[in-house]
This record gives sequence, C-alpha cells and structure tokens, in this order.
Amino acid sequence: MNLHFQPNHPPVIAVCLAALMVCGCGAPEESVEGTSEPMELATESSRVELQPNLNDPYLWLEEVEGDEALAWAAEQNALTITRLQGDPRYELVRQEIEEVLTSDDRIPSPNLINGQVYNFWQDDKNLRGILRRTTLDSYRSEDTEWEIILDLDALAATEGANWVYKGRTCLHSNPSRCLLHLSDGGKDAVVIREFDLVSMTFVEDGFVIAEGKTNLDWLDADTLIVGTDFGDDSLTTSGYARTLRLWQRGTDLSSAPQIIKIDGEDMGVYFSAIMAGDSVIHLVTRRPDFFTEQSWLLTEEAELAEIPLPIDAEVRGVFDGQLLVLMRSEWTPEVDQTYSAGSLVAMDFEASVNAGAATDISLVLDPTTDDTLDSIEDLGITSETIYVSTLKDVSGQLLRVRQEKNKSWKIEQINLPENGAIEIVSADTYTDTLIARYQSFLTPQTHYLIEEDNEPVVIKKQQPQFDPNPFQVQQYFTASADGTRIPYYVVHAKDIPLDGSTPTRLTAYGGFEISRTPAYMSAAGQAWLKRGGAYVLANIRGGGEYGPRWHQTALLENRYRVFEDFIAVAEDLIDSGITSPDHLGISGGSNGGLLVTAVMVQRPDLFNAVISAVPLIDMLRYHRLLAGASWMAEYGNPEIEKHADFISEYSPYQNVAPGVDYPELFLWTNPKDDRVHPGHARKMAARMHEQGHSLFYFENAEGGHGGGANLSQLAQTRAMEIIYLVQKLAD
Repeated sequence: MNLHFQPNHPPVIAVCLAALMVCGCGAPEESVEGTSEPMELATESSRVELQPNLNDPYLWLEEVEGDEALAWAAEQNALTITRLQGDPRYELVRQEIEEVLTSDDRIPSPNLINGQVYNFWQDDKNLRGILRRTTLDSYRSEDTEWEIILDLDALAATEGANWVYKGRTCLHSNPSRCLLHLSDGGKDAVVIREFDLVSMTFVEDGFVIAEGKTNLDWLDADTLIVGTDFGDDSLTTSGYARTLRLWQRGTDLSSAPQIIKIDGEDMGVYFSAIMAGDSVIHLVTRRPDFFTEQSWLLTEEAELAEIPLPIDAEVRGVFDGQLLVLMRSEWTPEVDQTYSAGSLVAMDFEASVNAGAATDISLVLDPTTDDTLDSIEDLGITSETIYVSTLKDVSGQLLRVRQEKNKSWKIEQINLPENGAIEIVSADTYTDTLIARYQSFLTPQTHYLIEEDNEPVVIKKQQPQFDPNPFQVQQYFTASADGTRIPYYVVHAKDIPLDGSTPTRLTAYGGFEISRTPAYMSAAGQAWLKRGGAYVLANIRGGGEYGPRWHQTALLENRYRVFEDFIAVAEDLIDSGITSPDHLGISGGSNGGLLVTAVMVQRPDLFNAVISAVPLIDMLRYHRLLAGASWMAEYGNPEIEKHADFISEYSPYQNVAPGVDYPELFLWTNPKDDRVHPGHARKMAARMHEQGHSLFYFENAEGGHGGGANLSQLAQTRAMEIIYLVQKLAD
C-alpha cells in the first residue's frame, strides 16, 4: 500500500488538527492561592421539589423565521429595551464597553505562516473587520505596517450582504491560495469562496460552495475534499456532512465522486490536510459522537487505510513521522503497555498504518504521574518542536518537547509568568517559531515570541485598560456535595466588607472538556468591577481543567454533579460573607446557559439575577433542534427511556413551575444562531410568562452563537447585561 504523501517544498511538520466547534460560548479569568472552609451542604428543605411538565404548547416558537414567532420576539424586545436600554446609565456603560472592544491598543492576534503574520481586525472604523498581514519583523516593532488583504465592511456593502468572517483554509504547498469562510449574520453555516492572497482578489471561476455547514480541505491545488449539504440523505441527524466528495477544479460539485458515506446517526465526517515534514498527509475522520473518532489515511489510490487507535483517542498532529495522540481513556495496546487517560503518546505513523496495529509507541507526557501538571490543554507544532500547554490547578504553563536520538522525549518548561493563563496563539509549521500568550484577570495580554532554543521574547504587550491596584484576585477551593474539591476564582475590590453586601457575578461552563482559565477582565467585566461588583469564575466538573475524568464524571446520568458543584461555590460565597442571595447573580452561555437556568430552577433561593445567553433549555427536545443531536454523548438521548428519566430531572423547560419565587431571569438569543436553537430561550420565556413570572427577553436580529455580528452589537448586548445586574444586585 502506498501512503498518500504529497510532495511539498517547505520543510515543515504538521499542525494540530483543527478542533471542531463545540456547543459553547463565553470566556473567563487569574490565580492567587487561597483557602476556604468547606460549606455546609444544602438542606433538602431549601431545594425546590421538581415535577416535570411534559406538555409543550409553544412549539410554534421553534419556527426560527416564522412571522408569529418574530412578532412575539419583537414584543418582548420592546419591553426589555425599555427597561434596560431605557435606564439612564445604559448609554454610558455601552460607550465604555464599545471603547474597550474597539480600542487601538488591543494586541492584534497573530497567525504565523512561513514567516508572515496574518490578522483579522475589528474596530470602530472596521465593524465587520479587515483581513491583513505583515512581516514578523514589522509585527514585533512598535509601529507595525499592515497590508490590508480584504475589507469585510466594503465587501458587505458592495455585495449587499451581511458578511461575517469565519476564517480560511489555505493550501499547504501554496499558502497564498485560500478558501474563505463567509457567514450570513454570524451563522455557523458559511459560503466558501476561493481567494488569492497575492492579488488580494477572489479567484475568477474559482471554487465556490453555497451556504452550508461545510468542512473541506485541499487535496492539491486543483482538488478539494468536500463535506457539505448535497441534498437528500447527505446530512447526519446532527446536521453535519454524512459524505465526503472529491471535487476537481472545473467540474460540477454535485457530480463529484463520493469517497465515504457514514451512518446517519453519526455526528459527521471530516477531512484534514496536515503537514508532515516535506509532505502533506490527508486524513478522513468519522466522528460517531462528540468524543469519539475513527480516522483513515487517504492513499494515493483514493483508498482509506485505517489508523489503529482506540475509538476515543484524539489525533493531535504529526511530528517527525510520529503520530501524536491524546488519550481519553486508559489504553493497553500490549499486555505490558498501558497508557493513562489524559496522557499524550506517540507512535510510528507509517509503520502503524501499514501493520494495522500501533507500532513503536512511546509516552510523551502523563499528567497522572507528573505532579507538575493536571491536564494537557493544547499542542503547537513547528518545524522542529512540539509545544504543549498544560494546567496545574487551572494555572497555565508551556512545555517544549523534542525527541532525543534514543527516541526518548526531552521535556523542558518554558520560562513564562505564573498564576495565569498561558496559551499557544500560533505555531509556524514552516519555521521553528511560536507565539504564546500570557494573561491573568488583572494583567493584560502579553505575547511572547519563541524561536528555536531561544528564551521567550516579549513582542507585544497590551497596555492596562483599567487600574488594577484597587482590586485583588484569590483562588479558593470548596467541597461539592460528594466531597470533590472545586476551585474558583474571585476578583473584587481589596476593601470589600465581608458582610454579604457585594454585588457578585458568578459564572462557569461545565461541559465538553472546555477549561475556563484566567483571562484579562473583558470590557463588560471592567464595567462591572468599576461599579463595585465582584466577579467569580468556578471551575466545575464537566470541563477539562483536571483531565478527561473531570469531564467524564459529569456526563449523562451524572450531569447533576455540574449543578451541585456550581451550587457549592454559590453557597461558599455566601458563607464567606463575600455576598448574599440578594446580591448574587449568575450568568452563562450555551451549555453555560443550561447550567444557570437549571440551577435557578433548583435553587431560586440562592440568587437574585440570572443571565442565560443562547442557552439550551428544553433538554427533552434539544436533540431534534439544529446541531443538538451531536451533543448526545454529553447529555444523553431523550429517545431512550432511561436517559429521558435523568434528563427530565433537571431540564429547565419541563421543571419551571408556577408559584415559585424565581429571580427575574434575563434570556437572550438571536435567530441567526444555527447551533443552539433560539426556540430554547423563546419557549422558556413564553412558559414563564404564562406561569406569571416576570423576566427580561431580548432577541438580536443577528449575531449567531457568538452573540454579535459586529462589535457595536456586542457592546449593546453586554451593556444590557451590566445594567440588568446593577438593577438587580446593586440598586
């Protein structure tokens, strides 16, 4: 069998495979060691007795663009806008947030490609944004000279379209030839158009694919492998590609030959071209669900040669002929070989594919036996080096990994600041160059350039956007209901009285292996701190902060642990005197929106404000709405009686009830969200109104799952959140 190694001139190694978009939005913040006494567990009398209501009179609100549904949303908007945007403090808050979002002193996020730096930039003059580039030398200078490649505002105006930039896919052998991903209003679905970065124009008669949740990559300069909506029977129940086709330039996409078709109940099938030395490797990956994958090498004969790995192992890239794999569960490929869940292993790629069994396996990193780390977060692969970002009690560190002549792995820690988040921003596969970012709640972003064996060098440092001196950050740990130690961060003024009077915003995510790490206070976070608020980030189970088990112990029938962890943090904040139920608010988006709405229904006595953004709420129908079926490995399948039983125990839409004193909820979404259906928020609002509850509902006209098609819209929504919190927790 011939492996499909396409010749490629630059001496490069593969980048990590692109991560799939997850059901999630939101971000977090810093780390100073602290302690907190375990709180007393809640008494049964303080919990609401839930009795699921399985009737659903509001299915008509699931018609995203239905006239009746849009009219209903407009009525709700009018009421909410009057109460929030009508507040005399709103405009000042909105201006503050927009000034931070569009300020010129933000660090342009770099994308390294063969010594050049690409960046997508938005500000008050470029609301939709510009794609631009510069040299690495210019980027590291104080006065960077940018070359504008594409102006999205101008393109949208010329074409009369609501374009939102969603990234690009470039040909490895000629990275100036790219496929641009353009979204209508922020949707996940995109239009694909071929673009030449040299001439800075769309390619005449180039590749174009109509709107869809398309995944694709280059096979060669004139051939793509495409997964998209090809019509009947071409999508999975999750709404993603069920087939991949080989599309040659100048031919009709609809008649392109099919290379694979997966089961309709699978999540989707994907194609990736990754660098491997002086070659490109082409991988086809079937994902049965969110946390499993089956991968094949696409050979020169367009045949699929399976890569021998456990179904839940995650391929993370190729380095020097070694396939790098992150283990989600324990793996014993040989009687005397066992690799722990959470470990990073390497194996001889070509030999393993040829033999049909993993060959020459070696352990790279194992958090279960290394006291200096709890989990592996990300990999960045340059031409000569593997970089690994890791966490220890939610604080980041960066490791440099190289293979010795005896095939052992040499690990050294990169000298970067402590007690914050350290993230890999960009790894240049064409050179031995990496850019990493450090930040904490009160320390703005600093970008470090790491070249070859040299020490990190500061190349960009963001100026403080607010005075950090009046504030402090502490990390606490508290016990959840089952005794598990849950960390959380608190950012607040140094002189707050511990009498329960501090307005406090508590947030978390708790799902899909996503870690919430310290990040510089956002524009809205700064506005909240300036108005006397405290900010709390809880690192609850369901995330990836402590490796695969931290996530897996909160899946399916154990979902209740996510809610118990969050409630434990809320009660600890109250017991410590930092805040009290009258001054405690919670917020979350997407899966985090499910979290805060479910906890509100279970423990309304703990909170006085709840922000639920683009949320999942009707958990007995989520799998039938948009991408919902792709998340059944996380939540369960409501079509299975046992699963329906444990889901119905917490699903907010079925458990919200009349006669209960809930906080005045703030729900927001938008009809351009094609990931989490806006019907979740709409139906919850309608049901709560029917039951006599007061709430705020807001539906932006666009924005997608991220909540804003441009920075001005984002500032509006964030300002409404702050005004809501001030009204409920501080006034």
